[in-house]
Amino acid sequence: MTCAELLIRLLRDAYDVDTVFGIPGVHTIELYRGLEGGDGHERQGSGIRHVTPRHEQGAGFMADGYARATGKPGVCFIITGPGMTNIATAMGQALADSIPMLVISSVNRRDTLGRGQGRLHELPGQRELMAGVSRFSHTLLDPEGLGEVLARAFAVFDGARPGPVHIEIPIDLFDAPVSAPRHLRRSVLSKAAPDPHALEQARSWLGEAERPLVLLGGGCVGAPQAARRLVELLDAPTVTTINAKGLLGRDHPLDLGANASLPAVRQLAREADVVLAIGTEIGETDYDVVFDDGFELDGQLIRIDLDPEQLARNQHADLALVADAVSSIEALATSCEQALAGRPLARDGRNRTRAALESLALAEDPAFRAYVPLFDTLRECLPEAILVGDSCATTYAANHLVSQDAPRRFFNASTGYGTLGYGLPAAMGASLGQPELPVVALVGDGGVMFTLTELACAVEEGLPIIVLLWHNQGYEEIRRFMDNAGVTRLGVDIQAPDFQTLAAGFGCAASRVGNPAGLARALAHRPEDGPMLIEIDAAAWSETVA
Repeated sequence: MTCAELLIRLLRDAYDVDTVFGIPGVHTIELYRGLEGGDGHERQGSGIRHVTPRHEQGAGFMADGYARATGKPGVCFIITGPGMTNIATAMGQALADSIPMLVISSVNRRDTLGRGQGRLHELPGQRELMAGVSRFSHTLLDPEGLGEVLARAFAVFDGARPGPVHIEIPIDLFDAPVSAPRHLRRSVLSKAAPDPHALEQARSWLGEAERPLVLLGGGCVGAPQAARRLVELLDAPTVTTINAKGLLGRDHPLDLGANASLPAVRQLAREADVVLAIGTEIGETDYDVVFDDGFELDGQLIRIDLDPEQLARNQHADLALVADAVSSIEALATSCEQALAGRPLARDGRNRTRAALESLALAEDPAFRAYVPLFDTLRECLPEAILVGDSCATTYAANHLVSQDAPRRFFNASTGYGTLGYGLPAAMGASLGQPELPVVALVGDGGVMFTLTELACAVEEGLPIIVLLWHNQGYEEIRRFMDNAGVTRLGVDIQAPDFQTLAAGFGCAASRVGNPAGLARALAHRPEDGPMLIEIDAAAWSETVA
C-alpha cells in the first residue's frame, strides 16, 4: 500500500478515528485516495467521515470542539504553507487548554526542503513554526516510520499532558510504497499514578484541615463521580474552573463555580488552611480575570498535575504530585473514604459555599443581570445542551452564571489563548462528536465574523446547532476597557452586516428576537436537520429585562 493509504488505515483501525476535518489541496490529494477507500464514497468506503470547512482555522476549531465534547483527539488534514499558518491560531487555543488535536499536513518534496526555491506553498521552517503551537512537530522522512510517529502522537494524547501534535509528510512520500504493518493494534497506556506516600500525606493534611478548599480544573473531567465523592467526604467548598464546569453536577451545594476572581471566593481562598488543586494551571484566565494578581493562597497547597513543569508555575506547592488527575482523584477519594469509614467530615463546607455565593449575588449584579433570563430560557428549553462559547459578552456571563449537569458540556475560547471566531466551528465539532445532544454556540456580532462562513459547512453537514448571536454593535468588552482607561474609542464601533440575510444566503434558518419569550419561541421552532441562527438585539433585550 502507499503511505497515504497506510495513514488512513492506521487512523481508522488502530486509533478509532471516525472524523477528519480538512480542505483538499493539490499537495494532499493522495490522502483523499486513501480516505475514500476505493469505492468513491468517503463515509462508507474508509469508515471515516470527512468534513470540509471553509477555512483551515475553522477546521482546527471544529477538531477542538469535537475533542472537548468526546474526549477523543480531533484530526485535521491541512495543506502546506498557508493551510498551516491558517490553522495555527486554532492550534494555539488547543495548546493553551490541553486539547488533543492531530494535524497531518503536507510539506514540499524532500529534495527541495530548505532550499528556498519559491515552490508552491513553500513555507521556510514550517515544522519549526508549528512547534510553537504543538506538543511536538515532526517531519516524516521515511514512510516506514509512519506507524512509529503516529504512536508517539497518541502516546502524548493518552499518557501525557495533551495538546496538538503536528506531523508533516513530504508530498513525494504520499504515494510511496510501504510495507504492510505486522499489526494495527494501539498500545494501551497507563497514565502516571500518584505516589502512595505522597497521596497519604495529602490525605492526612486534608483530614486535619479546618477550612479546606478544593480547586478542580479541566484535567479532572474524566472523574465526575470520584470528584463529587471526594469533595463531599472533605466537606470542602470547591472551585470548578471553566473547563471543569459540570464536574460536580448541576447546582452542587459545594460548587463555587468558576468564580475564583470574585471577592467572596478569593476570601475563602485566603482563609483556607489546606488547598487541594488537581488538574488546573491556577492560571490568569480562571483565577484572575480582573488582572490584579489578587488570587492568594496562604495555606498549605497540594498540587496534582500530569505535567511536572506546571507544578512549579503560578502558585508554590507545599506538596506536589506528578500524576494523572483522574486516577489521583479516584485514589484520594478511596483513601479518604476508608480513613473516614464512609462518614463525611463536617466542616461547614456547604454553609461556607452558600454564604460566598449569596455574597456574590450574581443574579442581581448589574454586570450579569441581563443574561440571567437568557440562560434560564436555555436551561428550560434545552436542559441537556452543550454550550460552546466564543470570546463574547454572553460567554463571559455564562462562565459565572451557568451550571451544567455533566462535564464536557461547557467550553469556550475565553480561557488561555482567548481567540475570536471559535464558537461557531467548535460547536459544529461538538455536534459531530455528540449528535444526540443539542449544541448552542454563544457568539457575538464581532467575533462571529471571523468564521461566519462555516455556516455553509453546517448547512452542508446538516448539523442542528443553535447559533445564538448577541448583537451589541461591535466589540463591547474592548469599548468598556477603552472607556475605563480614558482612551478614545477607535476600531470598536464596527458596522455589522444583515445577519438574517446572510443566514438565508447560506440556506440557514434565522430569527431575530429581543426578549426571553421570543427566544423561547425561536428555540421551539428550531429545525432538526440543520443549523439555526438566532440573533438577539442586545439593546432591546437589556431594556426588556431591566
